[in-house]
Amino acid sequence: MDAPRYDARKTALLFVDPYNDFLSEGGKLWPAIQPIAEEVHLLDNLRAIQSATRKAGIQKVIVPHRRWQPGDYECWCHPSPTQRLLMTRKTFAKDSWGGEWHPEFGPQAGDIVVHEHWASSGFANTDLDFQLKQHGISHVILVGLLANTCIETTARYAQELGYHVTLVKDATAAFQREMMHAAHELNGPTYAHSIVDTRALLQALPSA
Repeated sequence: MDAPRYDARKTALLFVDPYNDFLSEGGKLWPAIQPIAEEVHLLDNLRAIQSATRKAGIQKVIVPHRRWQPGDYECWCHPSPTQRLLMTRKTFAKDSWGGEWHPEFGPQAGDIVVHEHWASSGFANTDLDFQLKQHGISHVILVGLLANTCIETTARYAQELGYHVTLVKDATAAFQREMMHAAHELNGPTYAHSIVDTRALLQALPSA
């Protein structure tokens, strides 16, 4: 596994699902991820990475999950277990506080917000690949939620499409430590080109 140096013109930060329901006190899923999020200093690391990548001129791309709306998944032939939970929990509901961006991590001028993904991959049935290619991106750095679902699936898909993939293991969280271990120690090394912590990533980023 390499220790890459990043060309700001060819690198994108993929920030997956920066919703209040995930990242804010009072969010529907925050209590489930809070213990691990606090253990790895998730919010501080996300702040540091977002700031450093902006200063370096790296493109930020928000990769959002589908905001739940009445009727979603109900008539589907094969909704996944997670999608069935979304129906009952109404996670990231459209026009609700939980479905709004975390106030520190929402889009700013120059950021790209791609189409919402229905399942776990930020690429499937969205414009993410098209947007990255149109911006000349070859390297993607993934942060956000959850380590073993949307981060892993999006990262795997990115590798399949030919992108260089970096996982930042303390800039994500999951519901259990076993899930974090599987995402970064067991599964990640089979597809990711680089698996780093926030400190190592910041050292590898180009200066402003």
